[in-house]
Amino acid sequence: MFDKARNISMETAMATREFAIKGKKQPFVAVNEVSLRLYEGESLALVGESGSGKTTLSRMMLGLLEPTRGDVQVFGRDISTYSRLQLAALVQPVFQDPYASLNPRKRLLDIISMPLRAARKVGHDETRHRVEDLLRKVDLPVSFAERFPHELSGGQRQRVAIARALINQPRILVCDEPTSALDVSVQAQILELLKTLRVAMNLSYLIVTHNIGVVAELSDRVAVMYNGRIVEDGPVDDVLSSPTHDYTRRLLSAVLPVDPDLARPLVSPDFIPPQTSIS
Repeated sequence: MFDKARNISMETAMATREFAIKGKKQPFVAVNEVSLRLYEGESLALVGESGSGKTTLSRMMLGLLEPTRGDVQVFGRDISTYSRLQLAALVQPVFQDPYASLNPRKRLLDIISMPLRAARKVGHDETRHRVEDLLRKVDLPVSFAERFPHELSGGQRQRVAIARALINQPRILVCDEPTSALDVSVQAQILELLKTLRVAMNLSYLIVTHNIGVVAELSDRVAVMYNGRIVEDGPVDDVLSSPTHDYTRRLLSAVLPVDPDLARPLVSPDFIPPQTSIS
């Protein structure tokens, strides 16, 4: 079980995000009074079906969306008090699609070093040294620095995206479905890489996913989101083996087991999904 005595890297306190809808008096509540903590060195999975609010919540935790109400804090400080460069030095995203997240006109040297150059921290020689060091850490040859994205496979592109996220030595990665666009065999390699980097660089992960296999492989703790709320939160082994909420049971029951004889959590016949908050 994860030691909660560690420091808190990021947390939300009753965070709510609403969106106005044309022609509707009441707004759509995408995130509804969510309180969630990510501890230092922890890997936390945020799971739920499409439309559950997990992407909106992750964008709030990246500082890309402001909460309508409530707070988002990074290392004990309100996220709105950081400048963009200050926040980017602490928290970085890893996007879902490695084909769309890299500029096809740029060499990998320029792509990976872009956050470093934006912060104007180091000169050309030190920049190249850092890029080559990160290429080694994500298991790519340093010669790839001169390549363009179209010359790489999907898995190699995702390694480049991870290297770019790490160039300014952030302390938190927010990974939005980091393996869903990859082949199954490549997914396993990227998950193993993320596990290695987390230990080596003392990173905290927020993993946004609907893939239970990713949750089981990469996470210490899992928070289950439904209809804009966190309905269950606990150690990954406990939640996956003995879920307490009917929605979690329904979510897990939709997963095809490797062994068809394995028992799956039962769903209460009385469970009725709540309606959305659109009126």
